[in-house]
Amino acid sequence: MQSAAATVDDYLNELPEERRQVVAKIHQTITEALPDGFDVQMAYGMIGYVVPHALYPSGYHCAPKQPLPFMSLANQKRHIGLYHMGLYEGGKLHDWFVAEYPKQCRTKLDMGKCCVRLKKVDDIPYELISDLAGKITAQEWISIYESSLKQPRTR
Repeated sequence: MQSAAATVDDYLNELPEERRQVVAKIHQTITEALPDGFDVQMAYGMIGYVVPHALYPSGYHCAPKQPLPFMSLANQKRHIGLYHMGLYEGGKLHDWFVAEYPKQCRTKLDMGKCCVRLKKVDDIPYELISDLAGKITAQEWISIYESSLKQPRTR
């Protein structure tokens, strides 16, 4: 569910109370753990954690006027969606996350390519989310992103 909110505060304020507190806590967890270089803004109707044009002028290849996306957080109808583009690339980060999730969360991991669907608000692995947010610097994400553009897509 995309929002037309202009700011993160507006986005949080439009959420139902039972989700507002949880989404706000996840947002705080992410912002406290993100390495320097990332910005927080509304992006694609969600809370976005991005590499700003000041650091990466090329922007997102699909929409160069948009900053390079890294993570997003959204309240969905049946879950809270945590999107981490680094998980989409697979590899060590993905494998680490999949292995750590059951150690820190009682519920089964419900995950797409880069989306982690958090369905039980009483069982959110905040420490794991913090670790995930802090694993990649903005410069490292730029390098990963650029190398993925040079490889042929098999999908």
